[in-house]
Amino acid sequence: MSYFQPQRFNILPPVVKNLLIINGLLFFATITLYSSNLIDLTKILGLHYWKSNNFETWQIISHMFMHGGFMHLFFNMFAVWMFGSQIENLWGSKRFLNYYLLTGLGAAFVHFIIIHLQIQSLENNMTLIQIEKVLSDGSNILNSVKNYIQNDMRKLNLLYNTPVVGASGALFGLLLAFGMLYPNALLMFLFFPFPIKAKYFVMIYGLAELYYGLQNNPNDNIAHFAHLGGMIFGFIIIKYWQHQNNNN
Repeated sequence: MSYFQPQRFNILPPVVKNLLIINGLLFFATITLYSSNLIDLTKILGLHYWKSNNFETWQIISHMFMHGGFMHLFFNMFAVWMFGSQIENLWGSKRFLNYYLLTGLGAAFVHFIIIHLQIQSLENNMTLIQIEKVLSDGSNILNSVKNYIQNDMRKLNLLYNTPVVGASGALFGLLLAFGMLYPNALLMFLFFPFPIKAKYFVMIYGLAELYYGLQNNPNDNIAHFAHLGGMIFGFIIIKYWQHQNNNN
C-alpha cells in the first residue's frame, strides 16, 4: 500500500492556499499595526529564546507565519507554492500539513539548540552582573534601537531578544521532500545559468547553509541552522513514513 494519494493536479491545493492567505494577512496586520504605533506583532509572535522575557509558548508555532519584510514573504510564499503544490497533490492535504508543521517545529528545535550553545559560550566569559543586566534591560535597549557597547553583552542581548520569524524552516523541509520525491526533476533559477536536477540543488543548498552557519557572521540575520533543521527533520519524517509503508 502506498502512502501517496494520487489525485487530479490542483494548481493551488487547499493547505498551500491557506498558508499563503494566513502569511499574507499576518504580514499586512504587522505593518499596519506597527506603523500605527499600536502593537508590534513581530515581538509578540516571533520566536524568542526560551529564557527571554519575551518568550511565549505560542511563538513556537506563530513564528512560522511571520515575516521580516515583503521580499522575505514573497520569496518564501512563492517557494511554498512552487514546491508545496506538487507535494500536497501527491501526499494529500492532511499529510502535507503535518509534514509542514513538523519540519517547522524541527527547525525551531535545532535553532534553539544552536542559540543555547552560543549563549552558554558567551555567559562563561561574563560576570553575573553583566548577564543579569542583559536579562533585565536588554529588551528595552533594543526597542530604543540601541545596544550595549561591550561586545559580549551586545551579542548576548541579540541572542536573547532578537525574534526569529519566517516559514523558511518548513520551506527547507519542502525543498528536501521535493528533492527526494522528484530527484531528477530539472529546475531553472534566474541566478543559475543552466538547469540542475532537484537532488543536486538540494544537496548544494544544504551544504551552503551549513557553510554559512559555521561562519557565525554577526551581521548575518539568517538562521542557517534552522534551515538545516527543517531539512534534517524532513529527511527523518520521510524515511519514517517510507519504513511504515514498507512494513504495510
